[in-house]
Amino acid sequence: MQFSHLDSEGRARMVDVGGKRETARTATAQGCVFVSPATIELVRESGLPKGNPFEVARIAGIQAAKRTADLIPLCHTLHLDYVDVRIGLGADRFPIEAEVKCRRSTGVEMEALSAVAIAALTIYDMCKAVDKEIRIGDIRLLSKTK
Repeated sequence: MQFSHLDSEGRARMVDVGGKRETARTATAQGCVFVSPATIELVRESGLPKGNPFEVARIAGIQAAKRTADLIPLCHTLHLDYVDVRIGLGADRFPIEAEVKCRRSTGVEMEALSAVAIAALTIYDMCKAVDKEIRIGDIRLLSKTK
């Protein structure tokens, strides 16, 4: 079996996408931060000591999508056309969804997944003082085009 990120001698390499045609590409990822009902109530009432976790997490997620190649060694640096991070308020969780778009010769699924993961970690950081049982999970790719 031949792996795209390994050369014939088994050394890691970046895939050459130079010969591929640029096309519109999108990816959507999701994840959740599971918290206690008391934490949900504090967020709903704007009572967290560190402030509104959603806006800070949204900005962190957008920044993570833009910097994915700095975090994951073999990812290509992409000029993104669009990043949106949406965070909801559930009964025991904060669902997170990120959508990323670009016009390039490689996909943006790692950027969407990075946006969700970093947004989740930011919410964790903002809520950890009031909730010691926070869990991050269910991070996955929902869809991608081209």
